[in-house]
Amino acid sequence: MIMRKIYLLILSLALCAGAFAQQRTAEEFLQRYNTVSGRLGADGVGIETLITEWEAANPEDINMLQAKWAYYYTKAATTTIVPMDQEKYLGEPPVLSLKDSLDRDVNYFQKIVFDDDMFGIATQAMDQAIKLDPLNLELRLAKLTALLTYEGDSPDLTSQGLNSLIDYHYHSHPAWVFSGEPVTQEEFEESVQQYCYDFYKIGTPTAFEAFREAAQKMIDYKSKNVVFQNDVATYYQTYKDNPKEALKRYAKVLKAVPDDYTAIKNSVLIARKTNDKKNEKKYLALLAKYAPTENERLSAQARLSVLK
Repeated sequence: MIMRKIYLLILSLALCAGAFAQQRTAEEFLQRYNTVSGRLGADGVGIETLITEWEAANPEDINMLQAKWAYYYTKAATTTIVPMDQEKYLGEPPVLSLKDSLDRDVNYFQKIVFDDDMFGIATQAMDQAIKLDPLNLELRLAKLTALLTYEGDSPDLTSQGLNSLIDYHYHSHPAWVFSGEPVTQEEFEESVQQYCYDFYKIGTPTAFEAFREAAQKMIDYKSKNVVFQNDVATYYQTYKDNPKEALKRYAKVLKAVPDDYTAIKNSVLIARKTNDKKNEKKYLALLAKYAPTENERLSAQARLSVLK
Protein backbone atom coordinates (compact mmCIF):
# COMPACT_ATOMS: atom_id res chain seq x y z
CA MET A 1 0.00 0.00 0.00
CA ILE A 2 2.82 2.39 0.94
CA MET A 3 4.73 1.58 -2.28
CA ARG A 4 1.58 2.17 -4.29
CA LYS A 5 1.16 5.62 -2.69
CA ILE A 6 4.81 6.47 -3.40
CA TYR A 7 4.38 5.36 -7.03
CA LEU A 8 1.25 7.49 -7.42
CA LEU A 9 3.07 10.46 -5.86
CA ILE A 10 6.03 10.12 -8.28
CA LEU A 11 3.62 9.75 -11.19
CA SER A 12 1.66 12.83 -10.19
CA LEU A 13 4.88 14.87 -9.83
CA ALA A 14 6.05 13.74 -13.25
CA LEU A 15 2.70 14.67 -14.79
CA CYS A 16 2.81 18.06 -13.09
CA ALA A 17 6.35 18.67 -14.42
CA GLY A 18 5.24 17.66 -17.89
CA ALA A 19 2.23 19.93 -17.71
CA PHE A 20 4.45 22.80 -16.57
CA ALA A 21 6.80 22.22 -19.52
CA GLN A 22 3.86 22.23 -21.91
CA GLN A 23 2.65 25.51 -20.45
CA ARG A 24 5.91 27.30 -21.21
CA THR A 25 5.87 29.41 -24.33
CA ALA A 26 8.61 29.32 -26.94
CA GLU A 27 9.74 32.73 -25.75
CA GLU A 28 10.05 31.50 -22.16
CA PHE A 29 12.12 28.52 -23.25
CA LEU A 30 14.39 30.79 -25.30
CA GLN A 31 14.80 33.21 -22.43
CA ARG A 32 15.67 30.39 -20.05
CA TYR A 33 18.09 28.91 -22.58
CA ASN A 34 19.85 32.24 -23.14
CA THR A 35 20.24 32.69 -19.39
CA VAL A 36 21.66 29.21 -18.76
CA SER A 37 23.85 29.00 -21.89
CA GLY A 38 25.16 32.50 -21.31
CA ARG A 39 26.29 31.44 -17.86
CA LEU A 40 27.41 27.85 -18.52
CA GLY A 41 27.99 27.61 -22.27
CA ALA A 42 26.12 25.83 -25.07
CA ASP A 43 26.70 22.42 -23.46
CA GLY A 44 26.41 23.46 -19.82
CA VAL A 45 24.76 21.53 -17.03
CA GLY A 46 21.00 21.45 -17.46
CA ILE A 47 21.02 22.44 -21.14
CA GLU A 48 20.18 18.96 -22.41
CA THR A 49 17.19 18.66 -20.07
CA LEU A 50 15.98 22.11 -21.06
CA ILE A 51 16.26 21.28 -24.77
CA THR A 52 14.39 17.99 -24.25
CA GLU A 53 11.49 19.82 -22.57
CA TRP A 54 11.61 22.56 -25.19
CA GLU A 55 11.50 20.06 -28.05
CA ALA A 56 8.56 18.22 -26.49
CA ALA A 57 6.60 21.47 -26.21
CA ASN A 58 7.75 23.10 -29.47
CA PRO A 59 9.22 20.50 -31.86
CA GLU A 60 9.41 22.93 -34.81
CA ASP A 61 10.84 25.92 -32.97
CA ILE A 62 13.84 27.23 -34.96
CA ASN A 63 15.50 28.54 -31.80
CA MET A 64 15.15 25.14 -30.14
CA LEU A 65 16.72 23.41 -33.13
CA GLN A 66 19.62 25.85 -33.12
CA ALA A 67 20.09 25.29 -29.41
CA LYS A 68 20.03 21.53 -29.97
CA TRP A 69 22.55 21.87 -32.77
CA ALA A 70 24.85 24.01 -30.62
CA TYR A 71 24.61 21.58 -27.68
CA TYR A 72 25.45 18.43 -29.61
CA TYR A 73 28.06 20.10 -31.82
CA THR A 74 29.86 21.46 -28.75
CA LYS A 75 29.56 18.12 -26.97
CA ALA A 76 30.87 16.28 -30.03
CA ALA A 77 34.06 18.32 -30.35
CA THR A 78 37.21 17.68 -28.31
CA THR A 79 40.43 19.64 -28.73
CA THR A 80 43.62 17.60 -28.52
CA ILE A 81 47.34 18.19 -29.07
CA VAL A 82 48.97 15.65 -31.38
CA PRO A 83 52.45 15.22 -32.90
CA MET A 84 52.66 15.40 -36.70
CA ASP A 85 55.58 15.11 -39.08
CA GLN A 86 54.79 18.32 -40.96
CA GLU A 87 55.34 22.07 -40.77
CA LYS A 88 51.67 23.11 -40.78
CA TYR A 89 48.28 21.54 -40.13
CA LEU A 90 45.16 23.12 -41.64
CA GLY A 91 47.33 26.09 -42.51
CA GLU A 92 48.37 26.69 -38.91
CA PRO A 93 51.85 26.41 -37.37
CA PRO A 94 52.50 24.01 -34.48
CA VAL A 95 51.49 25.09 -31.00
CA LEU A 96 54.64 23.45 -29.64
CA SER A 97 57.93 22.07 -30.99
CA LEU A 98 60.14 19.73 -28.98
CA LYS A 99 63.20 17.59 -29.57
CA ASP A 100 62.98 13.81 -29.53
CA SER A 101 65.65 11.42 -28.24
CA LEU A 102 67.53 11.74 -31.53
CA ASP A 103 67.50 15.55 -31.35
CA ARG A 104 64.94 15.78 -34.15
CA ASP A 105 62.22 18.42 -34.11
CA VAL A 106 58.76 17.10 -33.27
CA ASN A 107 55.86 19.44 -34.02
CA TYR A 108 52.66 19.33 -32.00
CA PHE A 109 49.43 20.67 -33.46
CA GLN A 110 46.00 21.45 -32.10
CA LYS A 111 43.43 19.09 -33.59
CA ILE A 112 39.68 18.94 -33.05
CA VAL A 113 38.23 15.42 -33.03
CA PHE A 114 34.53 14.62 -33.05
CA ASP A 115 32.17 12.03 -31.67
CA ASP A 116 30.41 10.92 -34.85
CA ASP A 117 27.08 10.09 -33.20
CA MET A 118 26.78 13.46 -31.47
CA PHE A 119 27.86 15.30 -34.60
CA GLY A 120 25.17 13.39 -36.48
CA ILE A 121 22.48 14.52 -34.02
CA ALA A 122 23.68 18.11 -34.35
CA THR A 123 23.55 17.89 -38.14
CA GLN A 124 20.03 16.45 -38.09
CA ALA A 125 18.86 19.36 -35.92
CA MET A 126 20.44 21.87 -38.30
CA ASP A 127 18.95 20.14 -41.35
CA GLN A 128 15.50 20.37 -39.78
CA ALA A 129 16.03 24.07 -39.01
CA ILE A 130 17.08 24.71 -42.61
CA LYS A 131 14.01 22.86 -43.86
CA LEU A 132 11.78 25.07 -41.72
CA ASP A 133 13.62 28.28 -42.65
CA PRO A 134 15.17 27.63 -46.09
CA LEU A 135 15.99 31.28 -46.82
CA ASN A 136 18.10 31.69 -43.68
CA LEU A 137 21.63 31.79 -45.09
CA GLU A 138 23.10 31.96 -41.60
CA LEU A 139 21.90 28.42 -40.88
CA ARG A 140 23.34 27.04 -44.10
CA LEU A 141 26.72 28.68 -43.53
CA ALA A 142 26.81 27.47 -39.93
CA LYS A 143 26.33 23.93 -41.17
CA LEU A 144 29.08 24.30 -43.78
CA THR A 145 31.51 25.78 -41.26
CA ALA A 146 30.83 22.98 -38.78
CA LEU A 147 31.30 20.41 -41.53
CA LEU A 148 34.59 22.02 -42.57
CA THR A 149 35.89 21.74 -39.00
CA TYR A 150 34.64 18.14 -38.76
CA GLU A 151 36.34 17.06 -41.99
CA GLY A 152 39.69 18.67 -41.23
CA ASP A 153 42.21 18.23 -44.02
CA SER A 154 39.84 16.40 -46.39
CA PRO A 155 36.82 18.69 -46.94
CA ASP A 156 34.98 16.63 -49.57
CA LEU A 157 31.49 17.02 -48.09
CA THR A 158 32.05 20.71 -47.38
CA SER A 159 33.02 21.20 -51.01
CA GLN A 160 29.90 19.38 -52.20
CA GLY A 161 27.72 21.42 -49.87
CA LEU A 162 29.24 24.72 -50.97
CA ASN A 163 28.90 23.88 -54.66
CA SER A 164 25.26 22.87 -54.12
CA LEU A 165 24.62 26.16 -52.33
CA ILE A 166 26.14 28.10 -55.24
CA ASP A 167 23.98 26.21 -57.75
CA TYR A 168 20.86 26.83 -55.66
CA HIS A 169 21.69 30.52 -55.37
CA TYR A 170 22.03 31.08 -59.10
CA HIS A 171 19.26 28.73 -60.23
CA SER A 172 16.57 29.68 -57.71
CA HIS A 173 17.58 33.27 -56.79
CA PRO A 174 16.44 32.91 -53.16
CA ALA A 175 15.81 36.03 -51.09
CA TRP A 176 18.44 35.18 -48.48
CA VAL A 177 18.43 36.69 -45.01
CA PHE A 178 21.22 36.72 -42.44
CA SER A 179 20.41 37.68 -38.84
CA GLY A 180 17.09 38.97 -40.14
CA GLU A 181 18.67 41.26 -42.76
CA PRO A 182 18.54 40.82 -46.55
CA VAL A 183 21.71 39.39 -48.11
CA THR A 184 23.17 41.21 -51.11
CA GLN A 185 24.87 39.52 -54.05
CA GLU A 186 28.18 40.96 -52.88
CA GLU A 187 27.69 39.49 -49.41
CA PHE A 188 26.91 36.08 -50.87
CA GLU A 189 30.06 36.22 -52.98
CA GLU A 190 32.10 37.24 -49.92
CA SER A 191 30.77 34.21 -48.05
CA VAL A 192 31.82 31.88 -50.87
CA GLN A 193 35.22 33.57 -51.06
CA GLN A 194 35.74 32.94 -47.35
CA TYR A 195 35.35 29.19 -47.92
CA CYS A 196 37.70 29.42 -50.90
CA TYR A 197 40.24 31.05 -48.58
CA ASP A 198 39.70 28.33 -45.97
CA PHE A 199 40.26 25.60 -48.57
CA TYR A 200 43.41 27.32 -49.80
CA LYS A 201 44.71 27.73 -46.27
CA ILE A 202 44.21 24.03 -45.46
CA GLY A 203 46.57 23.34 -48.34
CA THR A 204 45.99 19.62 -48.92
CA PRO A 205 45.33 18.19 -52.41
CA THR A 206 41.64 17.67 -51.56
CA ALA A 207 41.34 21.21 -50.22
CA PHE A 208 43.09 22.74 -53.25
CA GLU A 209 40.68 20.95 -55.57
CA ALA A 210 37.75 22.20 -53.47
CA PHE A 211 39.23 25.71 -53.75
CA ARG A 212 39.42 25.48 -57.54
CA GLU A 213 35.98 23.89 -57.98
CA ALA A 214 34.16 26.55 -55.97
CA ALA A 215 36.00 29.41 -57.67
CA GLN A 216 35.43 27.94 -61.13
CA LYS A 217 31.74 27.42 -60.40
CA MET A 218 31.42 31.09 -59.45
CA ILE A 219 33.15 32.05 -62.71
CA ASP A 220 30.79 29.81 -64.66
CA TYR A 221 27.87 31.81 -63.30
CA LYS A 222 29.59 35.24 -63.37
CA SER A 223 32.45 35.16 -65.84
CA LYS A 224 33.57 38.72 -65.09
CA ASN A 225 34.11 38.15 -61.37
CA VAL A 226 37.83 38.84 -61.05
CA VAL A 227 38.03 37.70 -57.40
CA PHE A 228 37.34 34.11 -58.41
CA GLN A 229 39.38 34.44 -61.61
CA ASN A 230 42.32 35.34 -59.37
CA ASP A 231 41.55 32.31 -57.21
CA VAL A 232 41.81 29.91 -60.15
CA ALA A 233 45.00 31.62 -61.33
CA THR A 234 46.42 31.21 -57.82
CA TYR A 235 45.53 27.50 -57.93
CA TYR A 236 47.70 27.08 -61.03
CA GLN A 237 50.45 29.28 -59.61
CA THR A 238 50.83 27.69 -56.17
CA TYR A 239 49.40 24.18 -56.31
CA LYS A 240 49.88 23.08 -59.91
CA ASP A 241 53.14 25.02 -60.33
CA ASN A 242 52.01 26.02 -63.80
CA PRO A 243 53.24 29.62 -64.19
CA LYS A 244 52.25 29.83 -67.86
CA GLU A 245 48.59 29.03 -67.17
CA ALA A 246 48.54 31.25 -64.08
CA LEU A 247 50.05 34.21 -65.94
CA LYS A 248 47.53 33.80 -68.75
CA ARG A 249 44.68 33.94 -66.25
CA TYR A 250 46.11 36.96 -64.40
CA ALA A 251 46.44 38.74 -67.78
CA LYS A 252 42.74 38.12 -68.37
CA VAL A 253 41.96 39.71 -65.00
CA LEU A 254 44.11 42.75 -65.80
CA LYS A 255 42.41 43.18 -69.15
CA ALA A 256 39.13 43.64 -67.27
CA VAL A 257 40.55 45.48 -64.24
CA PRO A 258 43.95 47.06 -65.05
CA ASP A 259 44.67 48.03 -61.44
CA ASP A 260 43.88 44.66 -59.81
CA TYR A 261 46.60 44.41 -57.17
CA THR A 262 46.44 40.63 -56.69
CA ALA A 263 46.90 39.92 -60.38
CA ILE A 264 49.71 42.48 -60.72
CA LYS A 265 51.61 41.32 -57.64
CA ASN A 266 51.40 37.63 -58.49
CA SER A 267 52.38 38.30 -62.10
CA VAL A 268 55.53 40.03 -60.83
CA LEU A 269 56.31 37.02 -58.61
CA ILE A 270 55.81 34.57 -61.48
CA ALA A 271 58.00 36.60 -63.84
CA ARG A 272 60.73 36.82 -61.21
CA LYS A 273 60.55 33.10 -60.44
CA THR A 274 60.76 32.15 -64.12
CA ASN A 275 63.50 34.72 -64.78
CA ASP A 276 61.28 36.46 -67.32
CA LYS A 277 62.77 39.97 -67.27
CA LYS A 278 60.44 41.29 -69.97
CA ASN A 279 57.28 40.40 -68.05
CA GLU A 280 58.82 41.40 -64.74
CA LYS A 281 59.41 44.92 -66.08
CA LYS A 282 55.91 44.99 -67.54
CA TYR A 283 54.20 44.12 -64.27
CA LEU A 284 56.61 46.10 -62.09
CA ALA A 285 55.53 49.21 -64.00
CA LEU A 286 51.93 48.43 -63.05
CA LEU A 287 52.93 47.70 -59.46
CA ALA A 288 54.78 51.03 -59.26
CA LYS A 289 51.57 52.71 -60.37
CA TYR A 290 48.86 50.75 -58.54
CA ALA A 291 50.40 49.23 -55.38
CA PRO A 292 48.31 50.18 -52.32
CA THR A 293 51.23 51.61 -50.29
CA GLU A 294 53.85 54.19 -51.16
CA ASN A 295 56.65 51.96 -49.89
CA GLU A 296 55.67 49.18 -52.27
CA ARG A 297 55.33 51.60 -55.17
CA LEU A 298 58.82 53.01 -54.48
CA SER A 299 60.25 49.51 -54.09
CA ALA A 300 58.77 48.45 -57.44
CA GLN A 301 60.17 51.58 -59.09
CA ALA A 302 63.62 50.89 -57.63
CA ARG A 303 63.61 47.31 -58.90
CA LEU A 304 62.41 48.54 -62.28
CA SER A 305 65.31 51.00 -62.45
CA VAL A 306 67.79 48.18 -61.83
CA LEU A 307 66.29 46.03 -64.58
CA LYS A 308 66.41 48.87 -67.08
